[in-house]
Amino acid sequence: MARHAEPKDPRRGLLFKAGLGVTAAGAAVFGAAAAAQAAAPVPLPVDSLTRTDAGAAGAGALTGVAHGVGPLTRLQLDPLAKTGVDPLANGVGAQVADFKPVGTDLVTGHLTRGGAVADLPVAGPLTQQLLP
Repeated sequence: MARHAEPKDPRRGLLFKAGLGVTAAGAAVFGAAAAAQAAAPVPLPVDSLTRTDAGAAGAGALTGVAHGVGPLTRLQLDPLAKTGVDPLANGVGAQVADFKPVGTDLVTGHLTRGGAVADLPVAGPLTQQLLP
């Protein structure tokens, strides 16, 4: 099947050029209006800027950070936890004479069980004290 070029319609090209001209004119008008609006100065009340309560500002910032970071402490740290391919689940232990056995499960056990930062022995209570 052969493709044949359609004959060009002179009205189509003229309408296309007219549309581009209208679009360019509209962009120029709206661009000039936006530039004029952006150049207008905004008056600031100077007396309200000098009465900033640093304690309230700090408390507000701390509250915002706590609410933003709080849910992150409940996320599972080890994405392979509770699976058969978790490399942290491979523990090594040793016992000398009749002393208590020591192994790597003491360190990695919380992570392999799907623990979060809030579940860790040292970091968990610390995050609970810092975050509401």
